[in-house]
Amino acid sequence: MSDKDLAAAIVCLIVAKRQKRKRRIWTKGWLMKRSIYNNKRLLKDLELTELKDFKNYMRMDPIKFRQLIQLVKPLIEKTNTVMREAISPFQRLAITLRYLATGNTFEDLKFSTAISPQSLGKIVIETCEAIIQVLKDYIKVRK
Repeated sequence: MSDKDLAAAIVCLIVAKRQKRKRRIWTKGWLMKRSIYNNKRLLKDLELTELKDFKNYMRMDPIKFRQLIQLVKPLIEKTNTVMREAISPFQRLAITLRYLATGNTFEDLKFSTAISPQSLGKIVIETCEAIIQVLKDYIKVRK
């Protein structure tokens, strides 16, 4: 290899290293539009117009659902960040109850909630722990 070829190869390597790499996207575009694609609107509409369907969907009536939210809210409420808006306690509880009622996979639930399966797993665990904590005098849990 001649000196010119070696110099050209070194220049090519330096230029290639200086070029910025294309950034990877850390989440899918439609998941970032959670406020558009989630089931929160459906639940609010069912609560106002179709109580029987709300109860069928959530496995509890809206009054008990609201009471449960008030009990677990301090334990499951998260703060918004510069990066993204936090998932509301209403959504967290609805997701958890829907998961417990149906047994659907997190991969399936991501389509009705617009939340990644990884986040759904954390939400369900945190919310179940909160429910157990606030209702420990009313429910028995195997250890």
